[in-house]
Amino acid sequence: MTDDSVVVALDVGGTGMKCALVRPDGVVVRTERHPTDAARGPAAVVGTILDVAGGLADKARADGLTPIAVGIAVPGVVDEARGVAVWSANVGFRDVPLRDLTVTRLGLPTALGHDVRVGGLAEARLGAGRGTGHVLFVAIGTGIAAAHVVDGMAAVGAHGAAGEIGHILVRPDGPRCGCGRPGCLEAMASAAAIGRRYAELAGETADVPVTAAEVAERAAAGEPLAGQVWQEAIEALADGLASGQALFDVATIVLGGGLAQAGDRLLKPLRAALHERMTFHREPQLVAAALGDEAGCLGAALLALDTVGVRDLQEKR
Repeated sequence: MTDDSVVVALDVGGTGMKCALVRPDGVVVRTERHPTDAARGPAAVVGTILDVAGGLADKARADGLTPIAVGIAVPGVVDEARGVAVWSANVGFRDVPLRDLTVTRLGLPTALGHDVRVGGLAEARLGAGRGTGHVLFVAIGTGIAAAHVVDGMAAVGAHGAAGEIGHILVRPDGPRCGCGRPGCLEAMASAAAIGRRYAELAGETADVPVTAAEVAERAAAGEPLAGQVWQEAIEALADGLASGQALFDVATIVLGGGLAQAGDRLLKPLRAALHERMTFHREPQLVAAALGDEAGCLGAALLALDTVGVRDLQEKR
């Protein structure tokens, strides 16, 4: 590895791709955004990923830099050991050997990771969980997923599906989750669920969607219905996090995703609710994510650096 080394990092979502060239010391030297346009089908999305990654590698070389690896983060179920995107509803992937396709196209070592796990990796090594050793990163957006990171390594699971905290059962008589079972945490406390619950109780039509952020604002302003919905979500989320703490005994829980942008409107009541649920368990520090939408690319870069045996990004950033 030389001083001009960079990693090509891509964070692929259902709508867009966040892309970057990242040096091993953590400096991002170039960023790009590209549409995913998943409606074109998975083959077209794979083609775009390879084109974008190849284009970034070429731009690095043109600037006198040396790409040494590629890191790609995708949503869904990911078999990191085989480098296969097993399943993703957002981009239509079914058993796509994305790592091998990238190696063939670019001729560079490539790591494929799950978007939430790489985000958790970045927050644990570089962000809000840095230095705490045991971190549970929980991303709360349209859905809820988590990454359990111990000493800078994220657990993958036997089938690539570790971290599905959104499907912990918290309310047996609750609304049906997208997975088909009623009462999952995701069906109660995701941003989508909060907006849906408010609209349902308020009798508002689908033509006037209410976001979770708006519910939080209305609750803070003293609106009783919004306060009820927000508190229901807080209580359900606290139950889910308490289960996570009982399982993983982490030092820090880092909250990311869109709902975490509510800041203290979320964190203060959630800390109180989580505290009430602690018995003999050690109470974790509960903090907001620090890296924002940069986490996915940084985490993909970390995964790629791990693949080529470089572990100094978190030390020098």
